[in-house]
Amino acid sequence: MISAKGVVKRFGDICAVDNVSADIRTGSVFGLIGSNGAGKSTFLRMMAGIIRPDSGSITYDNQEVFENIPLKKHIFYISDEQFFFANCTPEDMKKYYSTVYETFDGKRFDELLKKFGLEANRKVNTFSKGMKKQLSVICAIASMCDYILCDETFDGLDPVMRQAIKGMFAADVADRELTPVIASHNLRELEDICDHVGLLHRGGILFSRDLEDMRLSLSKVQCIFKDDMTQESFPGIDILTFEKRGSLYTITARGERSEILAHVSNMSPLFCEVLPLTLEEIFISETEVVGYDIKSLIV
Repeated sequence: MISAKGVVKRFGDICAVDNVSADIRTGSVFGLIGSNGAGKSTFLRMMAGIIRPDSGSITYDNQEVFENIPLKKHIFYISDEQFFFANCTPEDMKKYYSTVYETFDGKRFDELLKKFGLEANRKVNTFSKGMKKQLSVICAIASMCDYILCDETFDGLDPVMRQAIKGMFAADVADRELTPVIASHNLRELEDICDHVGLLHRGGILFSRDLEDMRLSLSKVQCIFKDDMTQESFPGIDILTFEKRGSLYTITARGERSEILAHVSNMSPLFCEVLPLTLEEIFISETEVVGYDIKSLIV
């Protein structure tokens, strides 16, 4: 398990990461959401052991990561800005990472390179941004590391490639308990892969919850009534958002779905149905309750 406790990092007068605490379970996918400048990249670099926190700690199974070379052999960091050696080819990167990671699987690297249509002996500096990101992910997966830290990895990839990479992550999570930590400014990119999501804003985590728990504890109900209704018309329901468009009411509420439906049914609706909530809707509902407008923070 990765554990961050009270992590703070300053650059001069700028507090990039402010007292962040988070626990990331082994074999789960953690999504770190935040707008540009929220502190995601700095936090990931501290998780990778590249820079040291000014205070607080980041540990992997109780081991500090900074300057811990044996531990870093289990971690692969994919930065937002891709770096490759001058004039190198994918084959050169394969040879390099084979010397860094004892678990590097050259056969799998070759298979993935072929699957993504990348040429082993083509100069990487002739690749597009998306192709470079694909190569970084291939190197990460082939390293067979226990932890992969991804900074805006899906940015710049087409939808097909995004789904292919998510599929690889999901397969390794299931097969060998890989633990990916994926930072992004876009909730929609992470909705179908993350188990746990944290919202980072101005260097601090505003919100960190298990996604399945959030989905089970919230329901969105659309209904139509003969008479006009207000939020006060539903005293037995813990309503987070209440919206009326024409005759259609949309209610997001916290609690057991069966109990919420029972309350609504007792009011004799002309129409009623329960809809699935998107990750964005869940975050909007939860953060508005504590006074934050998530729509102004992220895409």
